[in-house]
Amino acid sequence: MSIFKTRAVIIKTQEFKENDKLVWLYTEKLGKISAIAKGAKKGNNKFLAATLPFTFGEYVLYRGKSLYTINECQIIDSFQELIGDLETLTYSSYLNELIDIATVNEESNRELFKLLVSTYYLLRHKVIDTEILIRAFELGLLKNTGYGLILDKCVKCGKSINKSNYIDLNSYGFCCSDCKAHLSANISYSTYNIIKYINNLPFDKLSRLSLTKENKGEVYDVLSKLVGQSYSRRPKSLDMFNYLIKEE
Repeated sequence: MSIFKTRAVIIKTQEFKENDKLVWLYTEKLGKISAIAKGAKKGNNKFLAATLPFTFGEYVLYRGKSLYTINECQIIDSFQELIGDLETLTYSSYLNELIDIATVNEESNRELFKLLVSTYYLLRHKVIDTEILIRAFELGLLKNTGYGLILDKCVKCGKSINKSNYIDLNSYGFCCSDCKAHLSANISYSTYNIIKYINNLPFDKLSRLSLTKENKGEVYDVLSKLVGQSYSRRPKSLDMFNYLIKEE
């Protein structure tokens, strides 16, 4: 019998049989796994609260032939405040969707796990501009899944750079002025500096950063393209929210 104990976050759920739930957990030790929570749909079941989306807890799991089964759980933080308004719910769901599409089953990535939980806390307390926080998470996700940006040298010729307004999306980095003919997108110098700054800045320092609407839009465009091309499918969580914002 294989029993595992690990901290984990519930990233999505699905009904399973009459009273059970199928849940996907992003775990600290095991990476992304799916597990059965028996009786979790019953109102008085001990797993009801422990299997709500965004719940962060310590789970004891039994490994079966194809699925895990949740044996025990101690909730560390339910993070149910994240569903309190449309904006926070949308961005939180986006984080979970990114984790789901960017990771493979049972591949541990402790730095990415830490990044997700830290972003939950910061999103809940609203101490950092939400758009900046999400861009920082996207950069961290790319870095921790093998798609980190090259920021300090030209991705074409290798020359050191400290400023650029040319980006090669296919090569995940920036170019010098001599290599601009090979580019797939142009950006402003300020956007290059912002991306470099966010990429190198600890999360707890992001609150000092303030961006114009134009810079936010350009950074969003760059990172949404990179995220969209890097993984097996494009995240959909933000599409309706962005549509509603544009209509206001």
